[in-house]
Amino acid sequence: MEKAIRTLVELEAEAARFARGLASRERGATFVTLQGELGAGKTAFTQAVARALDVTETVTSPTFVLEKIYLLNGRQFKRLIHIDAYRLEKAGDLAPLGFDELVQDAGNLILLEWPEKVSDALPIPAVRISFVAHTDGSRTITYD
Repeated sequence: MEKAIRTLVELEAEAARFARGLASRERGATFVTLQGELGAGKTAFTQAVARALDVTETVTSPTFVLEKIYLLNGRQFKRLIHIDAYRLEKAGDLAPLGFDELVQDAGNLILLEWPEKVSDALPIPAVRISFVAHTDGSRTITYD
C-alpha cells in the first residue's frame, strides 16, 4: 500500500491510523522497519506512533544513544522500542542493545530505522515501511 502525505498533520494522522491497526503477536515482538533517506520522516512517524500509543515522554531520535525504550500503559504492547541503526556498521552491533531478547518478547513493539545497515541480524518484520521525501515537502509512505 502506498500513501501520499502532504503535511505533518497528515503524517501524524497516518501514524495514528497505523498504530491503531497494530496487534501484538503470540510469539515475539511486533517488529517494524523504517527505511528512507535522512529527513524522509522516519523519526516524525515514530513520534506520532508514540503519541497514538499515549507515550507522554518527549520522543527524540536515538541516533546517538541507538535505542530508546518507552513504557506503555494499558495498550496491546508493554514497550515501544525505537532503534536507530544509522551509526551501526554491522549486524553484530545490535547485540549490546539486547536485540535478540527484545525481539523474543511479544510485549514489545520495535520500530527500527535504517534496517539496511544491520539487515543480516534482523528477523522478518511484521511491516516494512519506506519513506520517500519530495522536493515540495511532501512524502510517500509505502507499506510492505
